[in-house]
Amino acid sequence: MVGYLMMAVDISAVAVANPTIMTKLDTRYDMVIWVTSAYLLAYTVPLLSAGRLGDRFGLKNLYLIGLAVFTAASLWCGLSGSIEMLIAARVAQGIGGALLTPQTLSLITQIFPPERRGVALSVLGATAGFAILVGPLAGGVLVGALGWEWIFFVNVPVGILGLALAVRFIPVLPTRMHRFDLVGVGLSGLGMFLIVFALQQGQAAGWAPWIWAMVVGGLGVMSMFVYWQSINTAEPLIPLEIFGDRDFALANVGAVVVAFAVMAMMLTTMFYAQAVCGLSPTGSALLVAPMAIASVVLVRIVGKIIDRSHPRPVVGFGFSMLAVALTWLSIEMVPATPIWRLLLPITAVGVGSAFLFSPLAATATRNLPAHLAGASSGVYNTTRLLGNALGSAGMAAFMTSRIAHAMPPMSGGVHPPAARGGTQAALQLPESLREPFSAAMSQSMLLPAVVALFGVVAALFMVGSRASAIARTDANARD
Repeated sequence: MVGYLMMAVDISAVAVANPTIMTKLDTRYDMVIWVTSAYLLAYTVPLLSAGRLGDRFGLKNLYLIGLAVFTAASLWCGLSGSIEMLIAARVAQGIGGALLTPQTLSLITQIFPPERRGVALSVLGATAGFAILVGPLAGGVLVGALGWEWIFFVNVPVGILGLALAVRFIPVLPTRMHRFDLVGVGLSGLGMFLIVFALQQGQAAGWAPWIWAMVVGGLGVMSMFVYWQSINTAEPLIPLEIFGDRDFALANVGAVVVAFAVMAMMLTTMFYAQAVCGLSPTGSALLVAPMAIASVVLVRIVGKIIDRSHPRPVVGFGFSMLAVALTWLSIEMVPATPIWRLLLPITAVGVGSAFLFSPLAATATRNLPAHLAGASSGVYNTTRLLGNALGSAGMAAFMTSRIAHAMPPMSGGVHPPAARGGTQAALQLPESLREPFSAAMSQSMLLPAVVALFGVVAALFMVGSRASAIARTDANARD
């Protein structure tokens, strides 16, 4: 969890630091956005291969290599004197994160038996929730007090500690001889690159025809990848048999939905909080803190519930709560709404998320045999990350269209509010524009609310795990 926490905190902290990085490195917005985009690309593309590498060369070994690369790249990021060097260092960070992430879920899957895996995965959910809370706040404090470089420098001692703990305590698990599917690696890498690159650059390029060509090309390459996996008689990168487990397939759908909804909600809320409510970036981070707190408080309880219960009501409740909370938040997005009333639906989002993150991960992996742990972990993490990318790109496009529709024409086109001079007042729109901007944000928030309903549908078709059925039988016998 140490390495996973460091990586998760780093992602949200960098988002807070981007405006300062743009100023200090004297670069343009279209360049500084690559500080995030380059990381996302380097993180996404190797994920499927990294899960299989862990099976072949050892989960502990790949975890240690990934954490070491991420830590060294963090030092490189902090020492970067130009935007080009920083982007290159972020690529290295992304590769380290890609090597690390699948091993985390695979280690939990193999170390803990099915009847205890829900509680173990609840720690993973708590870590993610804690990162949502700490990341923006840590980023704001470090950037303000020490400079943007320190959001990367702080990873170095944490990474060294994580490496020492991993060497000492993570067990060496059996490895399996695998043939490496080079064709599958090439097709999946190219397809993922085309899709994620197009999603990241789509809004900046005005969704030009070449962007859509990349999306179509990426989908075509991924179709070729799936076909190759189906006819590969040796050892495919993704054994398609894992999708024969209905709960695994539906949990992946749920992972995309919840990642889309939460990412879209965060993006919209940050714009509304700063442009309409006049909150600083740190104040905006505090606004969403109840979401993370609720998620952290509930994840252990939810982990015990999912170990003893059918996933259908647990996941169904989580998605239903998420849809209701996002709709509620949309209704509250008016200029006159006091901050305390915003905290209520934001907390409800955290409650719904707590019933989704660890239950979906537990449901995805519980019925699969150990030899499929690496492949299933790679697929699950990849689909979750694609959900984040879809949420970011989809919400950016939808928000832009709503702002253009709701707000009066302005010279130079429609632009989101941006800090000028670093003052809180510069972040807030003039009073005459707050009402139409609020309307645009309120309408935008309905998109993730509707998407969350697809998660409810997916939950209805879950069949439940053998382990949870045994646990329920034992519990009834004791009663």
